[in-house]
Amino acid sequence: MCDDHTVKDNEKFAKRGRGISRRQFNTLAAGAAMATILPPVANAQQITEQDVRISTPDGEADCYFVHPASGSHPAVLVWPDILGLRPTFRAMGRRLAESGFSVLVVNPFYRSAESPVVPEGASFQDPDVRRIVMPLAGELDAETHFTDARTFVDWLDEQSSVDSNRQIGTQGYCMGGPMVMRTAAAVPHRIGAGASFHGGGLATDEPDSPHRLIPNMDADFLIAIAENDDERDPEAKTTLRESFLNAGLSAEIEVYENAMHGWCVPDSAVYHEEQAERAWSQLLNLYRNALMV
Repeated sequence: MCDDHTVKDNEKFAKRGRGISRRQFNTLAAGAAMATILPPVANAQQITEQDVRISTPDGEADCYFVHPASGSHPAVLVWPDILGLRPTFRAMGRRLAESGFSVLVVNPFYRSAESPVVPEGASFQDPDVRRIVMPLAGELDAETHFTDARTFVDWLDEQSSVDSNRQIGTQGYCMGGPMVMRTAAAVPHRIGAGASFHGGGLATDEPDSPHRLIPNMDADFLIAIAENDDERDPEAKTTLRESFLNAGLSAEIEVYENAMHGWCVPDSAVYHEEQAERAWSQLLNLYRNALMV
């Protein structure tokens, strides 16, 4: 989970010359340039994209919906990291749509602010940015996760570009990790695959810890753990493995070497292209096996 430890770890990572430089970061963060860091999709499908507004029990959520230009396809629900819906997550959504999925990327902070909640090029390393996003993240809890999950899944099932005869996938980054697990538990009859990338707080001692919901799920999982997150909580992966095993669910759980919290997101200062691409390949493999059979 993003916190002061993450900031310190990222600073150490930058001093070792890893990740992308601040100059590269500022250049890539400028609008459409963010997509240029992502490798092209082989045999990419033509896509259609739009901003959408979805009515929820708590207000109106501004989201981004992108899908292949023709036909109906398995749906994927994307939960962004703590900086929210922004150009880099739109680019990631487009890439997934080019791979054959109908993708909804949500603004998790819609109750308080429309996206983007931070300016282009914002970094969690910046204290001013943290003062914006930390209170927004603090307004969300297990109940809002459940409410939003059910609403967004229902909305996806109403779209003509979604094949509602196929299971839905969901993926989340940072604070989106717990949202993925709660989505899988909230609508187990629809969620067939879940993926968490450097997700925080997946297995804790709290009564509402996401891992306690695993018996309520019916999905295959990919849990990709940052090396520094694992160093801080090395028992979490064991708890998750045992919980999935006891529930009879397939789960690939791995600590990514030399990958810091945030390594999968292109506008992150600790973006690790090689490991991010490996995680992306594993994600596509998960979805193809669980959603396209």
